[in-house]
Amino acid sequence: MKKALIQLHVAVFLAGFTAILGKLITLNEGLLVWFRLFITVVTLGAILVYKKQLMRIPFNDMLKIFGVGVIVALHWVTFYGSVKYANVSVALVCFSATGFFTALFEPVILKRKLSVVEILLGLLAILGIYIIFDFHPQYKLGIVFGLLSAVGSALFPIFNKKLLHTYSPKILTLYELGGGLLALTFIVPVYLIFFPAVYYAPTTTDWLWLLVLAWFCTVLSFDLQLNALKKISAFTANLTYNLEPVYGIIMAFIFFKENINLHSQFYIGLLLIIFAVALQMMRIARQQKDQHLIKTGILN
Repeated sequence: MKKALIQLHVAVFLAGFTAILGKLITLNEGLLVWFRLFITVVTLGAILVYKKQLMRIPFNDMLKIFGVGVIVALHWVTFYGSVKYANVSVALVCFSATGFFTALFEPVILKRKLSVVEILLGLLAILGIYIIFDFHPQYKLGIVFGLLSAVGSALFPIFNKKLLHTYSPKILTLYELGGGLLALTFIVPVYLIFFPAVYYAPTTTDWLWLLVLAWFCTVLSFDLQLNALKKISAFTANLTYNLEPVYGIIMAFIFFKENINLHSQFYIGLLLIIFAVALQMMRIARQQKDQHLIKTGILN
């Protein structure tokens, strides 16, 4: 159990580190994500071929999987766009709006009852983002990109949920990212017309960071998470992943001294978001406890 928790926290730390790498890599966000996808797909594909785990997927399912991959790719493009046009801290704060959009989309897509509590907690996070935006107007475009990224982050697990019952996570990841790579190959040239790049090819340093991003923050992080889930519950994993923005913001303060350029209102907004996340964590923990008591016959 202890080893699994360490693996999980390393995976979360690596996930938080992706925003730092997005700042370090000089490529435009569209090109950055294309190279990340390319390296990851080639690496993961080679691993699955070597282990003889690659499998054919029916065409109809392939279309669904590729569709989810497009969502992932656009989520990454907008996330790194937020990093580029604002900064790491703002991008990660906007990422916290994922819960609000999930509360909106999940009942509609999965046809379940709307949760008023989840909506209110999401609105509290949105209020925190608004406070930050109101006092940091120079981050306007970055915040818009960040909120679009949160939309993608909310949609991904909703559409991915049904597919996970049919295919293994590694196979799904390979084909989803492959679909995202294929889509971006056609989207990026158009995207660059509206958001021109300064550099169109990675520098030597960029290649180093891209390899770290693909191998460690994508393939290794994913593998660590899967290994951890063999020993701990998905609930514990989801709670732990709420630390991703916290890890990322702390690293941004250390590496880029972003705290120097942020007003006190940023911290007020951030505290509101952390408060909303904490309340949601407590709420989920209570629900899990009640469900356990019902199953064991203690609650009727």
